[in-house]
Amino acid sequence: VQLVESGGGLVQPGGSLRLSCAASGFPFSSYNMRWYRQVPGKEREWVAFISAAGGSRNYAESVKGRFTISRDNTKNTVYLQMNSLKPEDTGVYYCNVVRRGSDYWGQGAQVTVSS
Repeated sequence: VQLVESGGGLVQPGGSLRLSCAASGFPFSSYNMRWYRQVPGKEREWVAFISAAGGSRNYAESVKGRFTISRDNTKNTVYLQMNSLKPEDTGVYYCNVVRRGSDYWGQGAQVTVSS
């Protein structure tokens, strides 16, 4: 299993970013996917969930209405569109899959929201 995030960066408050996570090594279209984030000194926090076929999505209250998770099963990629970004959205964002009882993580993408 390999997960590779991209699309992070520095953005001003109120701005937007789109993260991508390219997956390989497993039948992507059969698995639910999740995004998490982590800031130094805090536990990793769940952000968003999307079901295998994309028909079900859930979000943490802190990002609901601002973030959108999506996936393209033809490209084995999951996305996180982040709008109206706030300084408290700063952190390292990770995509995640649970396969055969084990958690798999990418290397993370740094998102910094600052003026």
